[in-house]
Amino acid sequence: MKNSLRKFSRGTGLSAAVLGVSALVLSGCGAPPAEDSSGGGAEAGSDYLGCIVSDSGGFDDRSFNQSSYEGLKKAEADLGIEINQAESQAETDFGPNVDQMVQAGCNLTVTVGFLLADTTKAAAEQNPEANFAIVDDNSIDLPNVKPIIYDTAQAAFLAGYAAAATSETGKVATYGGINIPTVTIFMDGFAEGVAHFNEETGGDVQLLGWDKESQNGTFVGNFEDAAAGKTNTQNFINEGADIIMPVAGPVGSGTLDAVIEANAAGKDVKAIWVDSDGYETAGKGEEFILTSVMKLMGDAVEDVISTDVEGNFDNTPYVGTLENGGVALAPFHDQEANVPADLQSTLDELKEQIIAGEITVDSAASPK
Repeated sequence: MKNSLRKFSRGTGLSAAVLGVSALVLSGCGAPPAEDSSGGGAEAGSDYLGCIVSDSGGFDDRSFNQSSYEGLKKAEADLGIEINQAESQAETDFGPNVDQMVQAGCNLTVTVGFLLADTTKAAAEQNPEANFAIVDDNSIDLPNVKPIIYDTAQAAFLAGYAAAATSETGKVATYGGINIPTVTIFMDGFAEGVAHFNEETGGDVQLLGWDKESQNGTFVGNFEDAAAGKTNTQNFINEGADIIMPVAGPVGSGTLDAVIEANAAGKDVKAIWVDSDGYETAGKGEEFILTSVMKLMGDAVEDVISTDVEGNFDNTPYVGTLENGGVALAPFHDQEANVPADLQSTLDELKEQIIAGEITVDSAASPK
């Protein structure tokens, strides 16, 4: 790709920084039908029960479960609906928790995460009068199931470019919780951003933890083991990486622990958070978070519930992109004063080129 981008070298001694992107209102990917054909709508918010089931990360994961739950709570406040929730501690909880919501008479049940797909499909088939929405999955083709999905590779590309441009060691890293599409889409985009930086600047920044071509890399195997996340991060730091992006929900707290300790020992190491703005949600080490690759899940959840309350539910996938603000990079926060103007301008250009289709961020996991 030939672009008139500004050049950077990793020897410039620039402090770690990141582009701040304003989150736009997420919009759906198709006009809703005039009537609710699946029976889930309600005439008034006070008569409507909106429900949610988390995956095993729980609603305090400081990541996608929490963001989705906040969307339900916002719908409660804005629309006057009643809500119910069930928090899963393990995959064995998925079936009972979804069934609990069905038995409670939920008008719409939001299930959070790819791992709930089979359970959601079975419940929707058995209960055609109830509506469902599932975050981070597009495998279910039923009239009463609405996918809420995100092309997170687009925003992760920008994070990868920013990481490569600000790395002092010439090595950055990423790892995942489980090797599933909603995880690898972040890793693919990050890898492409690093590669684009090298292509445009003649740099040689190395990416540890993920090989996009082979789709192999470092994974913890779950979304709960923060100690393993800390060990992974320490290993990457020992190999020379100074920016690490965990794509692992609560496991990422272990990365922050390792980053905090590394900085206390005199090293300059940063983390990149995913799903939510880690500066606002991570609860520790926010001064060392370079940026966050955000999915505006709360906005999508509230919007889908609002549509159902109005009686206009449909099963058209709701796709978040850079263009509609469904995915974005977080603001600079504590790093803002250290952001070089040329890098900020380049990231702005890259974003616009992705939106215009001049740059295609390719991931096998991207919504098709």
